[in-house]
Amino acid sequence: MEKIIITIDGWSSCGKSTLAKQLAKELHFVYIDSGAMYRAITLYFLRHHVDWEDVNAVDAALKDIKLEFATNHKNGQTEMWLNGENVEYVIRDLVIAEKVSEVAAVKDVRTFAVARQQEMGKHKGIVMDGRDIGTTVFPNAELKIFMTADEDVRVRRRFKELYEKNPNVTLEEVKANLAHRDYIDSHREVSPLRQAEDAIVLDNSHLTMKEQLEIAKKWARERM
Repeated sequence: MEKIIITIDGWSSCGKSTLAKQLAKELHFVYIDSGAMYRAITLYFLRHHVDWEDVNAVDAALKDIKLEFATNHKNGQTEMWLNGENVEYVIRDLVIAEKVSEVAAVKDVRTFAVARQQEMGKHKGIVMDGRDIGTTVFPNAELKIFMTADEDVRVRRRFKELYEKNPNVTLEEVKANLAHRDYIDSHREVSPLRQAEDAIVLDNSHLTMKEQLEIAKKWARERM
C-alpha cells in the first residue's frame, strides 16, 4: 500500500497522541509527537531562564537546541530527546503544560519546529499530531483528522493522567489549565488551532480507544 501522511489536530486532551501512536503502529508508520517538541523547547527555556518575549533571546536559545525522536526498545515507544538527554517524562509535568502554549505561540519557535517536522515527513509514512499539522505543517496531507470531545470529558481525562503522576493536582487546576491552553492555541497570531477545510472531524466523547482506532484505520486505508 502507498505511504501517506496522516495529520491529527485538535484540542488539548482529546487523545490525539494516543490515537496517533496506535494508528502508526497498526499501519507500520512512524509516529511523531509535535507537542513533545514544543514541550522540550519550553523545558529548555525554563531551565535556562530564557525570556520568550525577547526575540533575540529566543533566537539565541534555539541555536543551542537539538531535538530528536528515538525509539525506546524496552517499551517500543518513540521518545523525545533534548540535546542528548531523554526528556520524555520530564516534559509531561504540569509546570511545562502551564507554559507550553505561550512558548508555542512565539513565531520563531514555530518556524523552528515546523521546519524540523517537515523534514521528518519528507518520505511520508508518518502520523503526526498537534495543533497546526494539517493546516500549516502538511497542508497537502492525504488524511487530516480533527479531534474533539466535550470539555468535561477532556478535563476528566487530563486529570486522571496527571493525578497518576502527581496526586496533589486538583480538578480545578486541570480545568483552568485546559481553558488557558485552548484560548492561547486558538487565538495566537501564528498558526492558530483551527480545523482544516478538508479535515474529517472525529468526536470521541463517547468512543472507546478501540472504536476510534477502527474509524481512523478505515479512513487511512481508503486513502492508501
